[in-house]
Amino acid sequence: MSQDSSNTSQRPSFSALCAAMLLLLLASPALARPTRCHLIYDVEGWSILYKVARGTGRITCADGQTANVSIVAHGGGLTLGTQGVKHGRGRFSGTEKIADLYGTYIEVDAHAGVGQGASVDARAMFKGSKRLSLAGKGSGINLGFALGGFTIKPR
Repeated sequence: MSQDSSNTSQRPSFSALCAAMLLLLLASPALARPTRCHLIYDVEGWSILYKVARGTGRITCADGQTANVSIVAHGGGLTLGTQGVKHGRGRFSGTEKIADLYGTYIEVDAHAGVGQGASVDARAMFKGSKRLSLAGKGSGINLGFALGGFTIKPR
């Protein structure tokens, strides 16, 4: 009988285990929940096999984080024309902090259009595990498909 009572005194109590688990949950930054972020952007650029576009935007996240950003896109492919997109929209994959969204994304860009409001721009991008998809309408005379880099930096 004394053997059973000594085993009981060496086991942690249920309440002590619960308290330890709660402490781990509260103290662990690795358990932060990802938040959804969106980008509203304006860009202008040109292309003749090589393409370049520059612009600005604002990232807004569901958890209240926001940032004004500058955008530069470079690439090449079967592409020709000029293009401007105003109030384009983008969606990022989930992130814990907005700073993780800065950097250069590998992009696939398809664009076509003639005239004001007729130009359509669609892009899919990746940076490590982060994804960004963009869509917008704008002005210009352009047609093409390109691969390149899309860089987002804080302003």
